[in-house]
Amino acid sequence: MANLPALSVFLPARNEAGNVAPLFEKCARAFETLGVAGEIIFVDDGSTDATWDEAQTAAARYPFARLFQHRKSLGLTEAMRTGFRHCRGAVVIFLPSDLESDPEQDIPALSHKIREGYDVVAGWRQGRRDGKVLASTIANIVSRRLFGLRVHDMNWIKAFRREVVQTLRLRSDWHRYILILAAAQGFTIGETPVNYYPRTKGKSHYGFGRLPVSFLDVLVVWFLLTFSRKPMLFFGGIGLGIVGVALATFIGLTIIYLASLGQRRPIFDFAGVLLLVGVLFFVVGFLAELIVNQNERIEELETRLRDLGQIDERD
Repeated sequence: MANLPALSVFLPARNEAGNVAPLFEKCARAFETLGVAGEIIFVDDGSTDATWDEAQTAAARYPFARLFQHRKSLGLTEAMRTGFRHCRGAVVIFLPSDLESDPEQDIPALSHKIREGYDVVAGWRQGRRDGKVLASTIANIVSRRLFGLRVHDMNWIKAFRREVVQTLRLRSDWHRYILILAAAQGFTIGETPVNYYPRTKGKSHYGFGRLPVSFLDVLVVWFLLTFSRKPMLFFGGIGLGIVGVALATFIGLTIIYLASLGQRRPIFDFAGVLLLVGVLFFVVGFLAELIVNQNERIEELETRLRDLGQIDERD
């Protein structure tokens, strides 16, 4: 334990040739400034340029750098899952590899802020002037409205206490919602302003094309955080509303039917269908409750095994 680094800097990269050497150098200077033992966890997510070769050359100069590679691009979330699994520091800092963030400035800034007692600290970009400002602004507004998390920049550099990283369960493209997932588990969230620097090498991998996917993902995250433990609130609520409409329709049509001396009205059949749909939603709700109950029992078992030291929290 005495040989473990105090700080892990996680750097995901894809086609960042030309940025890797200065990136490692800036991280090393940040460790010196803080006077801590740090490590670099570099994950090459299927680069097709010289990124991996440059990382190997830089790692030979900095023995605290550990390199991992995906043979093909799996996306940032998978890169995070790989990187976080290998981070050993008490504090984990996530930075991009494009040098739009300056590690020499931002690693100390995030470290100092997290020492104030926060579990997670988000960087808030100052002076940003790239083509993604509008898309990022929309995503941040939607997230704040849905989840009530008062953070200006949800999808930028971050620092985590180790227990946060070990607790996170990331699915595809959920890297955008790490702050939301952490806050939902009761972790405290802080924010600190950091400078933004335009990219000088390579090109961005993100743009407006991700907005539709992000919108759907944020709805899924909201649904799971709101109803995953009590799915009957969702399915049962919809079912109860549909059954109510169906019963009201039946009563109204029965009165009309009797007043019309037995004339058949097709909407009667429609009300019957509504009633069946409402009952079906109740059935789905009960099934979902059974699934959640089983998941909770599995989580309880995992917790007991973890307390006994039989499984690794990062698995």
